[in-house]
Amino acid sequence: MNLRRNIIFSLLGCLFFNCNGIYGESSLAIIPQPVKVERLSGFYLFSAKSYFSISPDQNELKEILNPFTGLYKPHTLIVKSENKADKQSIRLELLSQNDNTLGDEGYRLRIEPKGVRLEANKEAGIFYGLQTLMQLLPADYNGTDKINIPCVSILDYPRFQWRGLLLDVSRHFFSKEFLKRYIDQMAKYKYNILQLHLTDDQGWRIQIDALPALTEKGAWRAERVGRFFRIEPQQSGEPATEGGFYTKADMREIIEYAKQRKVLILPEIEMPGHSLAAIVAYPGLSCTGEQYRVNVGNNFYGKEDNALCVGNEAVFEYVDKVLEEVADLFPSPYIHIGGDECFKGFWQECPKCQKRIEEEGLKNLHELQSYFIKRVQKIAQSKGKQIIGWDEILEGGLAPGAIVTSWRGINGGIAAARKNHQVIMSPMDYCYLDLYQGEPSVEPKTYSMCLLSDCYNYEPVPENVDPYYILGGQGNLWTESVPAGRHAEYMTWPRAFALAETFWSAKDVRDWKSFIPRMEQHMKRLDASGVNYAKSVYNVIVSPVKDAEGKMTHIELGAEIEGTEIYYTFDETDPDRYSKRYEGIPLSIPKSAETIRCITYYKDKIGKVVSLSLDELAKRRPIHRYNIVFD
Repeated sequence: MNLRRNIIFSLLGCLFFNCNGIYGESSLAIIPQPVKVERLSGFYLFSAKSYFSISPDQNELKEILNPFTGLYKPHTLIVKSENKADKQSIRLELLSQNDNTLGDEGYRLRIEPKGVRLEANKEAGIFYGLQTLMQLLPADYNGTDKINIPCVSILDYPRFQWRGLLLDVSRHFFSKEFLKRYIDQMAKYKYNILQLHLTDDQGWRIQIDALPALTEKGAWRAERVGRFFRIEPQQSGEPATEGGFYTKADMREIIEYAKQRKVLILPEIEMPGHSLAAIVAYPGLSCTGEQYRVNVGNNFYGKEDNALCVGNEAVFEYVDKVLEEVADLFPSPYIHIGGDECFKGFWQECPKCQKRIEEEGLKNLHELQSYFIKRVQKIAQSKGKQIIGWDEILEGGLAPGAIVTSWRGINGGIAAARKNHQVIMSPMDYCYLDLYQGEPSVEPKTYSMCLLSDCYNYEPVPENVDPYYILGGQGNLWTESVPAGRHAEYMTWPRAFALAETFWSAKDVRDWKSFIPRMEQHMKRLDASGVNYAKSVYNVIVSPVKDAEGKMTHIELGAEIEGTEIYYTFDETDPDRYSKRYEGIPLSIPKSAETIRCITYYKDKIGKVVSLSLDELAKRRPIHRYNIVFD
């Protein structure tokens, strides 16, 4: 198997400037890549005298400037309301006549020595244009020095209207402060949706006044560390002290904070499966009626009933109460209801569910779930909301108007689009941020793999599908193996850089080769912000080559970035640049060798030393689909 891929690229490059002794490097390293960037002659002097200028009849723009005015202390960018601006101004203007090219989120940014002009149809466009402008300042800018910003003309607008990330706050709870920090980073890269996975088997995280036990009991479990589904169950009498939830006041604060940064909070309330935390609070919601405990990460699937009983009318009363308060709390026009991975075994044995099947003339358990989803859709619509569900909601027939998030590959999205349903593309192979993002032996334990290049090279519109039905895409961070905020950041960045460009940038300007140096500049921004991130892209990836009988015969080594040098040893010593260099030809395994050790060098970056026993490597599946290239 030849893993070498020919990459045709158009390198836009990163330009660095340091003129007349004035501090700083200012770069055209913009993520996501704009539709069109034209370098103009000269520089604009950004200094303590720079200010935002808005027309007196557009004072509504002041609100969107809040996240920017105090960004560079002690230099606070002031806002002046004036009809005419001078060369120190950053002039913001909503167009009086709509520019169809820009749409609701596009902008034109022109930087000249005489000043900066940013124009858009809507406030969102102004906000995103300002994010681009901020990226032209140095990563470590401290607000005190003068900076020469290169003069440019930029035309930009998003390819997709849905550019989302999901954060699972059920498996592990994340504080209000962390969510704000996460939203800040999302906004910088023009994401506009944050889906909060608020409920699951491991915790209920949102206050519901009519059902107080959801948070009193469902938000708490016994403390555990370790890998999910290998953890010891909670014992009788063991205190449930791990967890937490967001009060309505908390969530309103988060929603408003996100709104100021043009991020919509999308609530996800899982049903009918993944409902154990709710069932712990109200046992009558399940088919068995048994009293369970909130799951601590132990393997329980199929053993404990974590699905709502579709034959029980009280379940729909519960759904109505929950959605009533969720709809009132969240301005989002959508509520995500999950609908995935529902274990139906208890329905099979439940007299109420079987009676429902008979009375409704349903053919099977899939149609029973479809019956549930359609009723939930009507409840949501009565609250003025539309439902979104994972692609399992296709099974048994799809509720009219429902939106599908396609996660089990792309087929669910294709099927939904062909039935004229709108789709959010989120296939796990390209969009799951909880997966390995590099050589597994040097990464925190998880499962499967989704490399940075997978995220970047993903095409959200499948072949032979009308693009009209593809709303956009979403990266999902499930947190079974993500116990803390720092690790959530590590798993998100830099893959979220790649997905930001996949969901925003025009298809013809996306280019992996030019993305790498831009990504490296934005890693400096993460460093300056104290945000954690992975450097896995610099590490070797080791793949066994196997014969027809599954026996390992050779070893292939790869790296995502072209030009990466790989060195290796089989003699139990650590490799360096003086060891044998990998030349792209599968390695024969020396007799009596027990271990292969590898290291990578890319410019000034040195990857982690990877040490793998050959016995361990022989159990690994060959890596076929990943964009691995060799020097």
